[in-house]
Formats: sequence, structure tokens, C-alpha cells
Amino acid sequence: DVLPPTSPVAGGTDAARMPHPRNFVDRLWPHAVEAARTLGVAPHLLVAHAALETGWGRQELKTVDGAPSNNLFNIKAGRGWKGATVEKMVTEYINGQPVQSLERFRVYESVAAAFADYVALLAGSPRYAGVINQDAEGFVRGLQRGGFATDPAYADKLRRVIGSVALKVGLVG
Repeated sequence: DVLPPTSPVAGGTDAARMPHPRNFVDRLWPHAVEAARTLGVAPHLLVAHAALETGWGRQELKTVDGAPSNNLFNIKAGRGWKGATVEKMVTEYINGQPVQSLERFRVYESVAAAFADYVALLAGSPRYAGVINQDAEGFVRGLQRGGFATDPAYADKLRRVIGSVALKVGLVG
């Protein structure tokens, strides 16, 4: 199943090549529900965030041997990260200007581990305090203010995924 080519999807992705959103939602939903309880947000917001970061799963980071990284939120591997990593060239915004940068990202053993680390990051960092116990708009603004991504249009992109036909289709089948 794929969406018809005329279906609007977030970020201008080519709907004809996109796996059905229902498959993506089904894979993440139980983990999103559990994580959402801890964060005090609606689970569909977490699915939308993962959809934005991975292009509905099509652009999920892969390890050097081609295995999935399970890094659904593209969380970088800072100095304190002790687990496996994968490197990728990405666009970062410095003073509003796009710059190509080679970055290291975390690799997780499972989707559950990825969600657990995501919850720990958001709930455990004062910079993301504005994300906790929020409605959709508060969640989006909290991620942008907390600096989850350097893209100045990140909040708008996430809003589009949250309101997208693709997410609605994924949620209802």
C-alpha cells in the first residue's frame, strides 16, 4: 500500500515512494503510548516527531553493515554516549545559515530502547522542560526552544506532520 501521488504529506516527500503510514504508526504506537504517559503528551505527537526525523521510516539511519539504528529521533551521540554510533553528513544551521557537518548519532538495540532514551533526554534535561505536559503547540514550541534541531523552520515542519493527512491515515488505517 502506498498513498496516492496527490496525497499531501509533510515535508514535500514523494508519496508514491513512501511506505504506508499505517505500517510506521503500527511499529511505533505501543512505544509512543508508553513514552507519552511519562512525558504528559499525546502519543501521536511522538509518532509525528519520529516521522519528521526519519521520513516515515524511509530515511532511518543505518549502521555501517546496513542494520537499522533504531534512532527514530536522530539523537546525536555526545561525549557521554557509551553505545554504538553511526556517522552521517547533515545540514546544521549556524546563525541561520545551512552548513554541512559530519555528525555522530546514537544506535539503539531496539525501538523500545530508542523511545526510552528519548524520554530520558526530554524529561531529564532542563532545556526541554517546556515539552513536558503540553498540547501539540506547546510540544512543538518546547522542542524548538530547547534546541532539539538547529533548523529555524523545524517547528513549522513538525506542525505540518502533526496536521498531515499521512498521520491521520496512519492513525486510523
